[in-house]
Amino acid sequence: MDPNEAIRKEGFRRRFSPRTIKTYQHCVEKFLNKTNVPIDKLSKKDVRLFLERLSDKNVAGSTLNVYHMAIKFFMEEVLNKRMKLNIKYSKVPKRLPIVLTKEETKNLINSIDNEKHKLMIELLYSSGMRVSELINLKIKDLEGKYGWVREGKGRKDRPFILANKLKKDVEKLCKDKNPEEHLFRSYKSKMSTRTVQEIIKKACKKSGITKKVHPHTLRHSFATHLIENGYSVSEVQSLLGHKSMDTTMIYVHLARPNLINVKSPLDGL
Repeated sequence: MDPNEAIRKEGFRRRFSPRTIKTYQHCVEKFLNKTNVPIDKLSKKDVRLFLERLSDKNVAGSTLNVYHMAIKFFMEEVLNKRMKLNIKYSKVPKRLPIVLTKEETKNLINSIDNEKHKLMIELLYSSGMRVSELINLKIKDLEGKYGWVREGKGRKDRPFILANKLKKDVEKLCKDKNPEEHLFRSYKSKMSTRTVQEIIKKACKKSGITKKVHPHTLRHSFATHLIENGYSVSEVQSLLGHKSMDTTMIYVHLARPNLINVKSPLDGL
């Protein structure tokens, strides 16, 4: 039995993303190499000892959880070992994500000279899309005031808003092109995630932003700014494509109190 191939097939059948499948393959391969036990002899004890060794090495809680999920999937879903892995997940410290202020967002965008690159970052911020969703966006996915993320996280479709300021530039980019083409292309292929990362990195340096900014920072900023502008958590949740409102609630903590009309109780005394 080839564990990698077995994980790939079962992951594909369950519509896991390619990234998740590769992560699970990596974790299970490391588990099997360190455990050095024949696959048909693996037990819950082997899993527990492996995770305990990782914990002893001060591996981050989030990393431990990924290993746990990957091995659990392999044992129970691939090998059909009907055992309950009653191992408590490691606590992950809750850190608030980094967001840009509206002024920082404006400065970052305005520091980009290349028109197509600037449009990419504007669309990334104005829609709240993930970078993977942006680079997979096709011309046929755009419909006037809106667009569609096709098979986003969780393999679900969801709409996104197209800012009025971007409509003319987007229409110009789409003109006389095959609807099946990706909106943003680099020579003969779609744009890469790495390209978007480099655009943002250079823009931050040029605009003097010292925060650690990634493409996903613009998604966090999009959601936070919507909350600051008075939109409800449920409205923001649907635009982000979150399954649970609890996930979206974090942006209420990030919004600046003076922009969401919150007053100190002392002022009411």
